[in-house]
Amino acid sequence: MADGSIQPQAQNVLELVKLLDQGRAPKRADRSGAGVLPGRAMRYCDSLTTATGYGYWLFPPIDLQLMWDGEQIFWSYDNAAAWLPLSGATSGAAQFPGFSAKFDEHAPPNLQGYSPPFLTALPELGGVQIWTGLIARTKPGWSLNVRLPVNLPPTPGLTAWEGIVETDHWFGPLFTNFRITRTDFPVLLRAHIPFLQVQPIPQVAYREDVLNTLRLNSIDDMSPDDWSDFEDVLVPDEAKLDHQGTYAVRTRKRRSCPFHAQALKQSIEL
Repeated sequence: MADGSIQPQAQNVLELVKLLDQGRAPKRADRSGAGVLPGRAMRYCDSLTTATGYGYWLFPPIDLQLMWDGEQIFWSYDNAAAWLPLSGATSGAAQFPGFSAKFDEHAPPNLQGYSPPFLTALPELGGVQIWTGLIARTKPGWSLNVRLPVNLPPTPGLTAWEGIVETDHWFGPLFTNFRITRTDFPVLLRAHIPFLQVQPIPQVAYREDVLNTLRLNSIDDMSPDDWSDFEDVLVPDEAKLDHQGTYAVRTRKRRSCPFHAQALKQSIEL
């Protein structure tokens, strides 16, 4: 911090502060994708369900409509008939309805007048930044991957730029940048449907010295142990020919083992 004081630290892996009264609270992502995933995937494909349930779903604070005419972006909310200019506005940004006054009521004097914008038009064609109404903090050594919901059908006409935010030291508005991909047709975000998924990740996972350790081997480098491990996956077990989902069963058993928090702590401190 600028004054040299100690920044508060999250007690949990992730702590969220909901500044807006409207909207659903964040919730743990559902391994079934809220029933979207096929039943066979739920039963046999642990890799699919694990990815789907990794993190937390975030919801739009209100029903929101966006429209891009190829040059300017317009927005509307709660099924209102009128379209409001966004990129054509003086600031290129819009406050959440009624929030700026509430923000000033609660904020200290030096922050009054600085309520985060709800929508901001980006310089990129069709680009718009949407604030979730949340601020986030993670434990030291943890960041937040902000992305579209995993394995859920995307919102037609809208995609997102995924980002990793080091929220252990950046305690600011949690937003994401979107790109509208079709013109002259409304893009609808429903308040009861998740539009983002946030995933806590240890910062050691994307460190340059870690990512640069990739080693590419050839078939000539395969050891007897490598071939044995490959055989376990490739060749069916005659005693288990009628048993599907072996990987899922094995993985779930491993997941039930005690979590070695100290090992993770040591890897983060490398």
